[in-house]
Amino acid sequence: LFYYFCPAIFSCFVIILMSLTSDMEEELNRPTWSKQIEFTLAGIGCAVGLGNIWRFPYLCYRSGGGAFLVPYLFMLVVLGIPLLSMELTVGQYTRRGPVHALAIVCPLFKGVGMASVAISFIMCTYYNLVITWALYYLFNSFHAPLPWQNCNNTWNTPNCTSHATNSTQNGQTLERQTFYVLMAKTRGVLLNVIIMDKYPKFSSLFVLLLCRYKMLEQTSGVEETGNIRWELCLILLLAWILIYLCIFKGVKSTGKVVYFTALFPYVILIALLINNVQLPGAIDGIKFFIVPEWDKLLSMEVWVNAAAQIFNSIGIGFGSLMAMSSYNSFKNNVLKDALTISIVNSLTSILAGFVIFSAFGYMSYLQSIPVSDLAVDGPGLVYIVYPQAFANMPVAQLWAVMFFFMLLCLGLDSEFAMVEVLVTSLLDQFQHKMILIFKKKELLVLAVCGIAFLLGIPCVMQVGIYIFQLMDHYTAIVSIMFLAFFEVIAICWSYGANRLSDNLEEMTGKRANIFFRLCWLIVAPVLITVILIFSIIQFKPARYEDYVFPPWAQGVGWVIAMASIIWIPLACKPRGNLYLHQHQSNTLDLIIQTFTSSHILVEIQIVGEGNGSGGGAVCSLIKEQLNPRPRSWCVKVQWTG
Repeated sequence: LFYYFCPAIFSCFVIILMSLTSDMEEELNRPTWSKQIEFTLAGIGCAVGLGNIWRFPYLCYRSGGGAFLVPYLFMLVVLGIPLLSMELTVGQYTRRGPVHALAIVCPLFKGVGMASVAISFIMCTYYNLVITWALYYLFNSFHAPLPWQNCNNTWNTPNCTSHATNSTQNGQTLERQTFYVLMAKTRGVLLNVIIMDKYPKFSSLFVLLLCRYKMLEQTSGVEETGNIRWELCLILLLAWILIYLCIFKGVKSTGKVVYFTALFPYVILIALLINNVQLPGAIDGIKFFIVPEWDKLLSMEVWVNAAAQIFNSIGIGFGSLMAMSSYNSFKNNVLKDALTISIVNSLTSILAGFVIFSAFGYMSYLQSIPVSDLAVDGPGLVYIVYPQAFANMPVAQLWAVMFFFMLLCLGLDSEFAMVEVLVTSLLDQFQHKMILIFKKKELLVLAVCGIAFLLGIPCVMQVGIYIFQLMDHYTAIVSIMFLAFFEVIAICWSYGANRLSDNLEEMTGKRANIFFRLCWLIVAPVLITVILIFSIIQFKPARYEDYVFPPWAQGVGWVIAMASIIWIPLACKPRGNLYLHQHQSNTLDLIIQTFTSSHILVEIQIVGEGNGSGGGAVCSLIKEQLNPRPRSWCVKVQWTG
């Protein structure tokens, strides 16, 4: 239980510290991206992740093939692009991370920003496990032959075989039924694994052995903890070192890293596609992917899946893009960035679909089984099913190295974006205190990465795959939908589409058009409400393959989910205040400085002594100095004796 609760407890501790101090510290000379293209690439890297590779192709095939692009592109236009532009506008205008950005635009929903920080930190502790797996497979891909090509490995026994056999049982011959009898040594125990080829997830059995019994050495269930996999633990440490090197200088280092990590995956995807389409059976796999089934469009589930895919892929509600946009120059054209990031993200998903299903067609040709038996989603696609395709390709090691290096790049971009949310929020709240304690920002980032590494160690134990699955289910599926719902309500309704449009005009010189305002005000809130309701109706308890988590583990999952959601009601604040003493010689300067740094202020209260004449004079002076002011500033100046 302690292992499960550690990330949630730490994130709650950080949020409590933030809530104890009501005012943010001013950050002098807030850094900005060296070039605006760096933010665009960082945004693309954050949005384009492993979900584009292992989720979209399967969802497309299951939801009508090419017909799925109709609801998918529709949701991109009315949901993805408007909401992304909303987040980028708020982050760039307030020049703050999600906690203080939400506190500025809508103090009542400050807890939404806190929940974003909590969910991002919890996710970054276990999401790095995916990068650890990618590194593990990458290192093993340099072997010739690939470890999953045959039984000649130290973790196989002499009884390991992969040839098809005809078996007779109870006097009956099992025709056209291939059995693979494999034996693997796990924790000193010989396990007999008998799997039929009609079972789709295990058509690539050697890869399954490498993943389950060599890499994970997984236990039989969440009740059995097992030991630390020291090999994976060292690779996890290496993954966090890579993350640290990407972000230790803030946007100055991140901006340079994304030139490679955001662009290189496309080189590999295109190379894989060119290679795959030349393989026998590839065209059949692509047809399976794109041939439309128009009757599927009549299903409500297909439309909800399209909206959820757009929503989760872009990362609305995680706070990562809002935090990174806070380092933009104030006059940057956020609409252009929103369009670029959203469209590139969707095109990447479609490109990945062609790559994945062309390989599935080739595997279907080799194994003489339907493509539908190979099409799975989730980590099993990239770590069990797809690697088997490399085993039969010319220069198998080259393609395997390229593929897993691509997964590494995709994972790094998403991971350091989540870490940046916490670092940005800490600096927004405790800028001077953090510099006083850690001396340099680099040491603060090192401390955050070090704590996240320690909290991620349970995921590299033999029970780790169950911890990963449980945390991912209740964080990425349950929490994020509630979080996104309240974020849209806070910005689009409470703060208002008109004020948001005013902010955009102040930055770019142009107001948001009527289409964006309608999406912010009506379409996006309605669609997210539908997704939320549908998610609640269709909710299923967490499971890993055929293993269903026991009730106590499900309870732990809900506690993890509540560790982020609970801050939405707890941190609600009815109004924002700036308290200044009437005798402060720099009262007016402080107020103007606050407006300059945050752009939006809800209320100013001047606390003084006496009959209020001095305070009244200061109030009048402030009102004179603040007129004219942008329409988005909601100013109330009053004297409190």
